[in-house]
Amino acid sequence: MRDKYFPPEFEATQFHCVRCGVFAAQGWHAVFVQKGGWTETDFKACFCSHCRGWTYWYEGKLTVPSDAPVEPPHEDLPEDCAVDYREARDIFVKSPRAAAALLRLCIQKLMPQLGEKGANINADIKSLVSKGLPIAVQQSLDYCRVVGNNSVHPGEIDLNDSPEVAQHLFAMINFIVEDRISRPNEIKALYLTLPEAAREAIEKRDGMVAVLPSGAS
Repeated sequence: MRDKYFPPEFEATQFHCVRCGVFAAQGWHAVFVQKGGWTETDFKACFCSHCRGWTYWYEGKLTVPSDAPVEPPHEDLPEDCAVDYREARDIFVKSPRAAAALLRLCIQKLMPQLGEKGANINADIKSLVSKGLPIAVQQSLDYCRVVGNNSVHPGEIDLNDSPEVAQHLFAMINFIVEDRISRPNEIKALYLTLPEAAREAIEKRDGMVAVLPSGAS
């Protein structure tokens, strides 16, 4: 199961480092310039205790490196969707609205990978909920105006999008992948570690015995 992601946050003492990706303690330091004496600037430097790398923040915002302070794509996110996710992550700081548009497109492209039609996100998410996806995901996407009567078309920019909406979409995509792809794969892998005789007994109990062709022994 994937660990919870803690995004970089100004003056937080621990989070996932944008340089090494490890959840680690962070130390904060004021940045000074020498101009007829030492003067404190509006910059802050943050030191990661794990990779010993530095990040630099200006007026509370991460500036160096320019990576978005949001979680990376889930390792099980299909590559054609991950391309959009990574691009959204790259531009998030400069344009949260454009990032949100890419993430809506990412969600639409993800639906066929989960066995849905991909033509109507609202119908696809409703179908996934009927198959076990937590309804809170549908409510969260409603909040982001991805599904529902007021949604913009996937890929379009909503002029009302905020950084919070884009951050929410990053998290929702990874949650859906974890719930619909990763966990079932983990359960299947565990099941396959059972002895063959035990699996046959389970399949027989659950009526999953294959029907042999006529004349087969």
